[in-house]
Amino acid sequence: MNPIQFLLGIQIKRSKLLSQSGFTLLELLVAMILAVLVITPLLGFMVNILNTDRQEQAKANSEQEIQTALDYIARDLQQAVYIYDATGIDAIKNQLPSPTATDRVPVLVFWKREFIGQAITAADSNKDDTFVYSLVAYYLIKDTSTIWSNAARIARWQIRDGVSSSSTSSVTCNGYTGKFVSGYCPSSGYSSFNFDGVGTLEQKMNSWTRLSSYTTTTTTGGNTSTTTTTVMPDAPLVLVDYIDQTTTGAPSATCPTGYSKVTPTSFNTRDTGNMTGFYACIDRVNTTAQVFLRGNALARLRTTNISYRDSQKNYFPGINIRVQGRGFVFTK
Repeated sequence: MNPIQFLLGIQIKRSKLLSQSGFTLLELLVAMILAVLVITPLLGFMVNILNTDRQEQAKANSEQEIQTALDYIARDLQQAVYIYDATGIDAIKNQLPSPTATDRVPVLVFWKREFIGQAITAADSNKDDTFVYSLVAYYLIKDTSTIWSNAARIARWQIRDGVSSSSTSSVTCNGYTGKFVSGYCPSSGYSSFNFDGVGTLEQKMNSWTRLSSYTTTTTTGGNTSTTTTTVMPDAPLVLVDYIDQTTTGAPSATCPTGYSKVTPTSFNTRDTGNMTGFYACIDRVNTTAQVFLRGNALARLRTTNISYRDSQKNYFPGINIRVQGRGFVFTK
């Protein structure tokens, strides 16, 4: 036989053998079982790592946010000149936004002396600083809004006086008779507290009423007309979300000796009045408040079963601070 034919024959036989080789069904099943036994634990390990990281991140975010919110409230309180207790909040509740709303409760209400930088024009054309009075209220809100979380949130409301001015460039503001620096009109409905007449400081502060309406008179073609404008207070602005909304089973609200918890009687039928995720203890005489906050990290992870439980208390970081106002008001 020709050597070339012999070699070609061997190569053809070898190709046929190779084309008929491969894995059996049993071999494939064994390989798949081994792959599952190896990959499944690895996947479970990775999923567990991701879940743990997500949970720890939720806790860290809650801790950071409530710390930032409490620092903000503390800076506000440092300028306080008068802090309302529960009786005082009940007395002025109709002057605050949404007095009949069932989804919120005012937790902290106080007057402060607010710094306004570079607002007054001095004789040398430079700007100078001044102070104005402001009324501030912090609310605990729990509703069914789809914008915010299923937990509660804290909102801040403020009404501030304008910066008075006697310069030729001053402006008039609707509802007020004085002149003010341009861009520094009083907030909608602002009215200062009144010390006229007899009574204690508490009585006078509890009798505060905001500007609810004002009239304007115009003369056109010899005809005079009067228009009455109703003034509505601005809505509170949300300061922080994911505040614990638990009403039963959560740590109780306790106050130090000499302090009284702010629990307005006209609001105590509301669920928000029974929550301890945000509450304040007041020493009105010494213009001092202790504020308590508790976050809810579970609400960042799921939408149900987010109430406080001792077994998951790590998801509910709490913090508190005691602040004394730096100013005071005095009346005879």
